[in-house]
Amino acid sequence: MKSAILGVGSTLVDLLARVDDSFLQTIDGEKGGMVMVDSLWQEQTIARLPQPPVRAPGGAAGNTLFALARLGNPCAMLGKIGNDEAGNFYRDALRACGASDACLVISDRIPTGRCLALVTPDSQRTMRTDLGASATLSADEAAAADFSPYQLVYVEGYILFLGEVFETVLRRARESGCKVAVDLASFEVVRLFRDRIEHALRHYVDLVFANEDEAAALWPGAPEDELLRNLADCCPVAALKLGARGARVAAGTESVTVTARPVTAVDTTAAGDLWAAGFLHAYLAGKPLAACAGFAAAVAAEVVQVMGSVIPPAGWTRLEQEFQKLEP
Repeated sequence: MKSAILGVGSTLVDLLARVDDSFLQTIDGEKGGMVMVDSLWQEQTIARLPQPPVRAPGGAAGNTLFALARLGNPCAMLGKIGNDEAGNFYRDALRACGASDACLVISDRIPTGRCLALVTPDSQRTMRTDLGASATLSADEAAAADFSPYQLVYVEGYILFLGEVFETVLRRARESGCKVAVDLASFEVVRLFRDRIEHALRHYVDLVFANEDEAAALWPGAPEDELLRNLADCCPVAALKLGARGARVAAGTESVTVTARPVTAVDTTAAGDLWAAGFLHAYLAGKPLAACAGFAAAVAAEVVQVMGSVIPPAGWTRLEQEFQKLEP
């Protein structure tokens, strides 16, 4: 039986910086969202930061995949990096957590992409991303990947910026008998690609992860109950993430609500990505829906207590112990 997971997304290096709200007022775009920028804009903004940023492997699907690998799942990442120091940093981090870099595509012309994550005192992160080499992943390169070893393909919504790559990945995953999970990425992505997303959810996707803003961008004006119901009408498993209020999950006629763990948040970067990792880890182990959602909340609680997406070893030990206690 296939057990491996393939992540598909923007293979980026995160640059994490603490700023105050007045700094955000000097840049365009909404607080808490993601906007594409070029490398020059990034460099100029980095030069104005009060402190140098901290570097970590990133990308939405990458964050989820790194955590799934750390939890013991066989994993690989499909994405494109540059033939440069940042690309080597990403590749080394992937190997270090036990994941495979066999599906990475290397560009000799374009540098590795970077995401500048500006973290305000309320723990919100505002992202300004230069996709770099990851933006040049082609549909042909995605189609050439071998999907057959994988039980599940996890796709980030940001891939919609790459034209036909999104649909190519979903089609190839289906042809190879994989389950497909999609995270909607950001409300900006949903606003731009609403029709393509809804079509994909109804025809290709087994599990969908969306926060409240992303779901509301699909169905503007709908109340929370209706948002969850609409997601569940599209996909067999639907998770509506509600930030500090927890999450609601529906599968068929079953639905559960889980509260967020009461911890002091330092940085919400990757909280949703690691929530998905916890859910998928339990889901692929055959755990009940409530246990999947509960473990997802536990993983998210660990990551919001640190800067960036890397949970320290003590956190992983606590999570491993908690997982062992889950309902079979």
